Amino acid sequence: MERVEYCGWRDCIRLSNDSIELVITTVVGPRVIHCGRVGGQNLFGVIEDTKGATGGDEWNLFGGHRLWHSPEEKPRSYSPDNSPITAEELPGGVHLMQPTEPDTGVRKEMVVLLGESGNRVDVLHRLTNESPWPIELAPWALTVMAKEGESIAPQPQGDFDSLLPNRRLTLWPYTNMSDPRLTWGEKYIRMRQDPSMQRRCKYGLNAEDGWVCYLLNGDMFVKRFDFQPDAEYPDWGAATELFTNDEILEVETLGPLTLLEPGETVEHVERWYVFGGVEIDDSEASIDDAVMSKIAQTK
Repeated sequence: MERVEYCGWRDCIRLSNDSIELVITTVVGPRVIHCGRVGGQNLFGVIEDTKGATGGDEWNLFGGHRLWHSPEEKPRSYSPDNSPITAEELPGGVHLMQPTEPDTGVRKEMVVLLGESGNRVDVLHRLTNESPWPIELAPWALTVMAKEGESIAPQPQGDFDSLLPNRRLTLWPYTNMSDPRLTWGEKYIRMRQDPSMQRRCKYGLNAEDGWVCYLLNGDMFVKRFDFQPDAEYPDWGAATELFTNDEILEVETLGPLTLLEPGETVEHVERWYVFGGVEIDDSEASIDDAVMSKIAQTK
């Protein structure tokens, strides 16, 4: 653990071991702004126009990994995180605390833990209701990925002989199902980031397999999370959501909707993994071979 300057932000925290390095901002956020193999590419996207920016009353995308609360609504979801946060160093990680949002009464925290070795990161997201009234919300963990990669989400398979449906697919009004960035496969849904395509595209999935990944230049970033089949999720049952435009591709996971009473807290945990040497082609067989062999090493 060390303090560094990164992309113009001073006093960032760099966590690293023999496999993974992370960079976390403290003058804005909380944001994990860098994630990748040691000495390798940053798998997280950083928005060029706001590098090093601080202050102001407008919400900035910035990039990297952030914590929101769902369902999405303006201005509630877009509380600015342009100010310094509290960062408490822990054994193997850091506890990040943002001041309570004045417009929502919600306090956001993240705990990021990296082992002494290995390619796993544990990220705990915590929302606390500091307002005097109950709030219905769900923890929402969003990660802006670097450009020109591809996300893969597994579709629930189930019993092919069943007469009942087995998956929920949520689409937004701006989503074109014939969008060339999307591939609706038999087992997987693939979404590619294309800097030449400005139109927004987003889908949500019940994602009962509890993982989603992003591939870029042979590296693969994996999010694992615990799907609760009997819980109610936001956006018509979406436990994971994928969004893209010409600037970004976001890999998002959500916790169940919760009626949070004053003083109560809800948590959502992601487990991150980074792998190298993962190459696929246009076939699902290549995903079965190259991606699923790595997923089998996660939990």
